[in-house]
Amino acid sequence: MLRVALFIAFLVVPVLEIWVLIQIGEVIGGWQTVGLLILDSLLGAWLVRREGRRAWRALNQALQSGRMPDRELADGALVVAGGALLLTPGFLTDIAGFALVLPFTRPMARRALAWFLGRRVRVMTARSPFGAVFGGQGPDAAAGPARGSSRVVRGQVVEEEGADRTA
Repeated sequence: MLRVALFIAFLVVPVLEIWVLIQIGEVIGGWQTVGLLILDSLLGAWLVRREGRRAWRALNQALQSGRMPDRELADGALVVAGGALLLTPGFLTDIAGFALVLPFTRPMARRALAWFLGRRVRVMTARSPFGAVFGGQGPDAAAGPARGSSRVVRGQVVEEEGADRTA
């Protein structure tokens, strides 16, 4: 899975970006395309700065009120990721970056991120040798206890000589 993601990130995306730049350049002209990219970058930088400040303020307010800042942390991470995409030259990465940074599209991206991370946690827990303990299906799940029950370890208690039993 990681190899496929890296293949897409480092080969397919740049090729698509170049193709889109050429297509837009043929329609509106080369200098206009460069100008549009510069304008796009300036707008993206301004937006990332504004939304980053909002996310930072919301994070501080959540911490001061004593509640877990899960939504605020996710928003901050999405703004940072969107800013990185907006710094990358090209229109496709800018579209993805704006989707992560804009306040009206970020909740959808946050839900998608929560779904993806929740799925990854379930998969990693199931593959873990402790999967049966944490409610997943680990490699020893067939021999292990049912979900929700606890394990009993049978053994013998050995006392040291001279141990103080009054405590």
